[in-house]
This record gives sequence, structure tokens and C-alpha cells, in this order.
Amino acid sequence: MDSVSTSGTLNIPQIIRSETRLRETTYRLIISQLFYDGHQQLAVSLSNLLQTSPPCPPSDRLTHIVRLGLKAEEESEQTRKASIVVTDNVQDIGLDFDYQSDSPITSPDAGSYETFYVTAHKAPCRAAAFDATGSIIATGSADASIKILDVDRMLIKNNFGLDYAPSSIESSLDNHPVIRTLYDHADEVTCLDFHPYRPILVSGSRDYTIKLFEYAKPTTKKSHRSITEVDHIRCLNFHPSGDWLLVGTQHPVTRLYDVETGRCFVSNQPQDQHTKAVTCVKWAPSGKQFATSSKDGSFKIWDGVTNRCINTFDGAHGGEEVCSVTFTKNSKYLLTSGKDSQVRLWELSTARCLIHYTGAGTLAKQEHRATSVFNHTEDYILYPDEKATSLCCWNSRNAERQRLLGLGHNAPVKCIVHSPTAPAFVTCSDDHRARFWCKRTLFTD
Repeated sequence: MDSVSTSGTLNIPQIIRSETRLRETTYRLIISQLFYDGHQQLAVSLSNLLQTSPPCPPSDRLTHIVRLGLKAEEESEQTRKASIVVTDNVQDIGLDFDYQSDSPITSPDAGSYETFYVTAHKAPCRAAAFDATGSIIATGSADASIKILDVDRMLIKNNFGLDYAPSSIESSLDNHPVIRTLYDHADEVTCLDFHPYRPILVSGSRDYTIKLFEYAKPTTKKSHRSITEVDHIRCLNFHPSGDWLLVGTQHPVTRLYDVETGRCFVSNQPQDQHTKAVTCVKWAPSGKQFATSSKDGSFKIWDGVTNRCINTFDGAHGGEEVCSVTFTKNSKYLLTSGKDSQVRLWELSTARCLIHYTGAGTLAKQEHRATSVFNHTEDYILYPDEKATSLCCWNSRNAERQRLLGLGHNAPVKCIVHSPTAPAFVTCSDDHRARFWCKRTLFTD
């Protein structure tokens, strides 16, 4: 991602300069194409509006660029789908206790993050997601709306005026971080996920529906596809290939949807299923397995091909509800959080708990459900403290407690999601707000 420097910090001036040059070039190409195609009056009007200098000569270069881009996009999609199966000899990445590294941690702990942007809904905000590139964020609310936010625009807005004077072209643009607001649900938006490589956002709601939005289209307000369920949707997650969608509802049976056809599949073994509502569903990055958690106090590991349960961890959090499950990048370990105010790391090959991350609450039991996440390098684990409205952070390898971060919310934080590519995360709260946090870059000339 362009917004990440080699040191792992967000380089704001570089983002701004790159964005400005790209937009200037794009508009010049449009004007030249209009001249080339004979739309002289339109080209002159646009050129005067944007005050282009020097003048743009007639050219059909834009057509050639678009043709090449469409061809490259098609080839890229084919390559992604062909390479989604991960072979056993691929080198593991992320957290791995079999190959412990002595190199020091370079990524920032949660205590060094700052709020860069705050967006408000009209009701509690309880869902959020990053896209695969870390450049787009979606937030969902009990007011039934979904907001799409541009990360680069949030960074630019936060730092505007520090060392940046916009060009005439850029000053004429609408650079508001909220690039889209979607309205198509009739009740609370409970969960969100982005397609791994297409500009598609999927949402689940208490209105019993799953909606798919083509969010990149400027005119998009409604979904282009909808799936109706028998109960309200609690969680969902795309397969790494984008071809399958896991869905958990208030009903204890986990659903697996074919994204292309909309067909629903469930395990043909009733004993495989949970006994209470499903709280979280997640695919392993390898695509070979997926995990589910439930109000029944267990989490399960499933075979991604046969859709059969291969292991059940009963009483994983002392019998309390298991709130979230997250695989490590190498698919070897699973991070869980529960209403016992604890976060645990499990080794799947031995079916045992490796590490307990404790101290996230003054009481033994949480009142509200909360999720735990890794940072983008899997060096740290983040988890909101319900009573203190602060963020707990642990070293993922030794469970050493790091500095607390005051989150600034006035109500419990129900959701936290971390960027997959950069030191940035989003917190969602019942105070109606979603806060975007990141590690600030030190400005240099």
C-alpha cells in the first residue's frame, strides 16, 4: 500500500503528493481524450474549470491505458483464483512458535496510536471491516446504515494545513473521507466483510437479510443482490477465493453459501452443529478450514471442503460465551475471546491452549460481547476493556501486558478491527461513533 513506508509508519506527505499527481494526470488524460474524440466544447470547458497548464493536446492515450488496465485486471483475477490453494511447502508467515525469531518487534504497540478521524452514526455503531488492501473501511450501525470511508482521505484531512497546500485541481474536489453511505437494510447492521479482491461489500442484519453492494460505483445506494435467511444475521466471512460465504445466525446451524449461485449448504450431520446461536465465523487464510464460535461456550474447527466438523472445544472460556475467533496468517493457531474477559491462543495441531491473555477486566465476566484481534504483524493482540473503555494490548508471544490506550468512547466498544497492512485500526461503540486510529508519522522536510 502506498501509505506504508519501509519503516512501517504511514507517510502522509508521500500520500498527498502521490494522490495530487495521479489526479492531475487523470484529468489531463480525460481532456486530451475529449479533444481527440471531437468533443471540443466539453474539453475546453473542463480545461478552463481545472485551469490545466500547459494546455492538453488531443490524444487517445486514455483509451489505450483503459484497454491495458482491463486486460491486466482480468489476468490478475484469474491468477488470484488459480493461486488460492496454499500448498504445504509454502513458507509460514506471522506468529509461529515452531520458528521463533530473536529479532526485536518493530511494529508499534497500541499505546502509541492516535485518533485520526471520527465518524458518527445515528445509533450505536457495532460493525466494521477493512478491505484486503487496508485502504477502505466500512462501518455499520443500529440505524441500518453503512458508511464507506477512504483511509487516505482520513489521513489527509487529519494533517491538512501542516505542510500541504492543495493544487487548484485538488481544491475543486470533494475529499470527504466518507465516500459512500448505503441504505438497504430495515434493521441493525450486525456484520460486514469485503470480498478479497472485488469491490464488493457484504453485510448482515437483524432484518434477516444478507446484502451485497458494489460499493465502488458512485451511484450505489442499494445492494445489487440479497439473500433472505430464517433468523437475524450475526456474523459472516468470505472465503479467501471469494467464491464462498460463511454465515452465522441466531439459529445454531452454520450456513455456507455459494456466492455465484446463492445456494446454501449445511453439514448433513446434526451433531456437528452448535446448540445455541453462532457468534463468529472465520475462514483460515489457507482456505482449508474454518472456525465458528457460539453462545453455547464452544468453538469448532471445520473442514473447508467437506463442511464437516473436525474438532469441538467445549468450555473454551470456562463455559462462558465465546465471542470471537481469528486464525493466524499461517493457519496454525486460533485466537479466541470470551465473556470471561480472557483472550486465549490455541494450537490447532495439538488442540491445546498455549497462552492466556488476562487482565482485561475488573470483573470475571463481561456484560457485553467484544472481539480480540491481532495487529497487522501479529506481534500484538488488542482487546477492549469494557469497564475502563480502554484498549488492552499484549505481546502475542509471551502475554506481556503493554500500555493501555484510552479509547475516548462514552459507551462500551463492541467491535475492533485492525488493518491487514498498516498500523491502523477502527473501534466501534454504542456511543454511535467509529474512531479510526493509527501511528502518526513524524513530519520531515
